[in-house]
Amino acid sequence: MPALTTTADGFLLHGEPFRIISGAMHYFRVHPDLWADRLRKARLMGLNTVETYVPWNLHQPDPDGPLALDGLLDLPRYLRLAGEEGLRVLLRPGPFICAEWDGGGLPAWLTSDRDIRLRSSDPRFTAAIDRYLDLLLPELLPHCAASGGPVVAVQVENEYGAYGDDTAYLKHLADGLRSRGVEELLFTCDQANAEHLAAGSVPGALATGTFGSRIEQSLERLRAHVGEGPLMCTEFWVGWFDHWGEPHHTRDGADAAADLDRLLSAGASVNIYMFHGGTNFGFTNGANHDHAYAPVVTSYDYDAPLTEWGDPGPKYHAFREVIARHAGVPDEPVPAPSAKLPRTEVQLDRRAPLLPHVGALSGPVRGADPLTIGDLGQSAGYALYRTTVPTSGTGLLHFAGGVGDRAQVFVDGAPAGVLERERHEETLPVSVPRPGATLEVLVENMGGVNYGPRIGDPKGLLGPVSFDGIVLHGWDCHPLPLDDLSAVPFAPAAARACAEPAFHRGTFEVAAPADAFLSLPGWTKGQAWINGFHLGRYWNRGPQRALYVPGPVLRPGGGNELLLLELHGTTEARALLTGAPDLGPVKA
Repeated sequence: MPALTTTADGFLLHGEPFRIISGAMHYFRVHPDLWADRLRKARLMGLNTVETYVPWNLHQPDPDGPLALDGLLDLPRYLRLAGEEGLRVLLRPGPFICAEWDGGGLPAWLTSDRDIRLRSSDPRFTAAIDRYLDLLLPELLPHCAASGGPVVAVQVENEYGAYGDDTAYLKHLADGLRSRGVEELLFTCDQANAEHLAAGSVPGALATGTFGSRIEQSLERLRAHVGEGPLMCTEFWVGWFDHWGEPHHTRDGADAAADLDRLLSAGASVNIYMFHGGTNFGFTNGANHDHAYAPVVTSYDYDAPLTEWGDPGPKYHAFREVIARHAGVPDEPVPAPSAKLPRTEVQLDRRAPLLPHVGALSGPVRGADPLTIGDLGQSAGYALYRTTVPTSGTGLLHFAGGVGDRAQVFVDGAPAGVLERERHEETLPVSVPRPGATLEVLVENMGGVNYGPRIGDPKGLLGPVSFDGIVLHGWDCHPLPLDDLSAVPFAPAAARACAEPAFHRGTFEVAAPADAFLSLPGWTKGQAWINGFHLGRYWNRGPQRALYVPGPVLRPGGGNELLLLELHGTTEARALLTGAPDLGPVKA
């Protein structure tokens, strides 16, 4: 019998009445040395449960390789820490997670096969899921409540009613969890309308809703669907995420707290999305595509109660007061903000231009036509494409099918322009100075679409390239995943402006490691690493103006290294580490 069971209007945990008061916190968006701190702060706000997705694409980057369960991906350790803190866990293993995460958590090696019907009972899709669950579940079963662990419920798929109505697929997932030993309560979650709830539910699993407002109306719709049993909002949206080029989204804390009070007053259970948003480190951010492609920024702060950097924000205090009225909170003080690094200037005095040295990072793959990034066996990062133009003169460079997602064009090493998928751009006027001039195209994967039918859209150059109607053949395609930068040939650089794609390196001293924020005034767009830890993408387009640097990334003493890949140019070769976040101007 599962530890968590249902009654006509609520839950029982080991036979005793239990209301789930949970908060979302994704282990893969938090430095593992900070997991214990964040879990403690969850309990101190009054939560008795935490919720997390499981990103299939990171845990199984190779379909034939072992499961990745180390560092940021050490899910068993995270579950142990949650249990030690006295918290229960809602586990949401997908296979699709959305989450504003690269590809919605579906692996690129799977989504690149355009013949596979994703999130369906297509045997090729379900066979891949089965192989994944065969690897994952033996690692997780010891942490389920049946074995004395904290996991009390497991989700089947994720908001499936907004995507499809393949009941055989949902049954396959539910049966697959049960047949592999999951005894705990199964649940689904869907947006609180009749159509989505009907399409996304599966017999034997509790149906729950997702909504951030209109509490009474949403609960009525959920009750109309479930008839009898607990009412639960599995995603109570208390903030929102940001796209590059938009203002920073916030939600008034008093308004969110009032809606939380309405939920709890109605007797419902809740999972606050997000309690602690964390960060899209590295190349992990997703993207949305409604009318245009819109990539998500590096921060996943979400205007959550616990900020991206782990400090209690206004919502933390407001929610704690609400929870105290309904369930009580620990008789312990609210944690103070963490120590922050004093302002530290970093001189980046070594440099390596990218285009001349691309061969140090990867050898070329030769093709008559350009290969997509997926064809190069790569799931994230960049690719450099190089060929020659047989004629000279001013004309139109046309990219059939466009680019995925952002392309910088160079002719004989000189910048010729930029094409962006989000602007639906396919054509660029260029001047070719001589027959045989070198054409180079540096393409950036800005993040895989995480919601809707465009999941798995290809990246890189997506078709033939022509100049004034002449198709260009004979391409050298360099994959650039940037997962190993040890071969970058740095050399001393003058402290002056740089106007070409280049790696920049500098060292700095830290007296005592503490959380910090990397500010890059004068820089344009690129990637940042500190001591080999990939912080993520920066862009002066905003809204985000500073990248969060977790304190455990830093080392005491003078051996700290900052490395940047700047794609366009910088006015000065210095960066700043500060104690102040900057997520950008707030949406009105």
